[in-house]
Amino acid sequence: MSDAWTFVCAAGDLLPGEMKVAFDETTGAAIVVFNLDGDLYALEDLCSHEAFELSSGAYDPAAATIECVLHGAKFDIRDGRALCAPAYAPVAKFPVKLEHGGVWTRDDRD
Repeated sequence: MSDAWTFVCAAGDLLPGEMKVAFDETTGAAIVVFNLDGDLYALEDLCSHEAFELSSGAYDPAAATIECVLHGAKFDIRDGRALCAPAYAPVAKFPVKLEHGGVWTRDDRD
């Protein structure tokens, strides 16, 4: 597990309804960070159904979901759980914080 936080962007560069992708500096994992009405959430940028980046899909802030463009699997951005087939497994959820005017995240898996 990494204790190093990865800078995503300046806080003002991730507005409500937007998402940004960063790569964990230690593990190299792609992480997509969402701004949902001022609350920040981070998921692995990888569909659990088929290894494809979620950030290519549609983020729906009203439903708090991201839909994989490849096969239509949807995930709750708040906890990573799969909401419909063809995905059944959740997507990894990561911590995210606001600090020193920036948005930060990290891959905290063992």
